[in-house]
Amino acid sequence: MNESELVPLAAEVIHTLQDRGWTLALAESCTGGLVGHLLTEVPGSSSVLLLDAVTYANEAKIKVLGVRLETLEQHGAVSEQTVREMALGAAALVNAHLACSISGIAGPGGGSAEKPVGLVWFSMADESGCRCSEQRFDGPRRDIKLKAARFVLDWIRRHCEQAARSEEEDI
Repeated sequence: MNESELVPLAAEVIHTLQDRGWTLALAESCTGGLVGHLLTEVPGSSSVLLLDAVTYANEAKIKVLGVRLETLEQHGAVSEQTVREMALGAAALVNAHLACSISGIAGPGGGSAEKPVGLVWFSMADESGCRCSEQRFDGPRRDIKLKAARFVLDWIRRHCEQAARSEEEDI
């Protein structure tokens, strides 16, 4: 898999968000801005993508997104608690309809028995709340980053489609 293979999915996400009139904020750590890069490959992405905060260091997570030091000390950067605070912080910064965050261990080092290379946590926040997902990807660093980007783009797409179906049922 390479970046160019993900651009059609990114385009689908942009168009789906545009159709809904939704805006998006991102908080990326292990993907280092890859998701934002893919989305901005799509003409018109500026109408929905309000923020892509690459908060690789814990200090940036704290200062930019408002992640609590206590959260990082108790749970680490790669945890459900941290990605939840990252997504909520990104949404609050720009008042986005939808916010997603990503934090993981892309390798080749940095893993442990408890948190192995390939472990990636995701969070998605909107008006209905905040949900998180833990995924494990294999392969070299670049593959893990690409798989994480594909996961979050697909998650956004599916979330928008589900919201559209729910609205149709309510009509």
